[in-house]
Amino acid sequence: MTDLSLYSVQAILILDGSGNRVYANYYKPPHQSEEQLSVLSQSVKKQKEFEEQLFAKTHKHDSEISIFEDHLVLYKEYLDVTLYLVGSIEENEMVLQLAFTAFKDSLDLILNSGIDKKNIQEHYDMVMLAIDETIDHGVILETDPAAIASRVTKPPINEPQISLDLDKGLFGAWGFAKSRLQEKLQQGI
Repeated sequence: MTDLSLYSVQAILILDGSGNRVYANYYKPPHQSEEQLSVLSQSVKKQKEFEEQLFAKTHKHDSEISIFEDHLVLYKEYLDVTLYLVGSIEENEMVLQLAFTAFKDSLDLILNSGIDKKNIQEHYDMVMLAIDETIDHGVILETDPAAIASRVTKPPINEPQISLDLDKGLFGAWGFAKSRLQEKLQQGI
């Protein structure tokens, strides 16, 4: 029996139609020693080699799940971009599939005009937020695409902004401040 861990995702990747990196995040469990770490956590050069070999194996294939170099890889190829989720070969593929489906469906909700390289680059901040809402340091946080999309697209709630009409000039601003101070004093604050 293997050691159970919440750290089920080893990497999440977005590669373009040529196999070049659009987004890549490799996760390293904090409890593993240096000897136990996979090749993916070692260096950027090894990561890029892994990405090139992975793209060569998965490009133009109909399958959505594959075993590659002792990793379980889930992927979905779109017009000019491919999404990948990499996990341990010992990980439950249904759990990884659930996380991957949540990730790609949330991107589909966030990117209104479809998942492609240009759209991902234009909305890169929201794509990164969606990834962070789904997976954090290799731990799957959320599997509901609607919840992920709502957290990413919902504007922050701020107090209403006070705007001054600059045409009123300095006396208008003084009168406004005076009236606000009177209101606060009447409220007892």
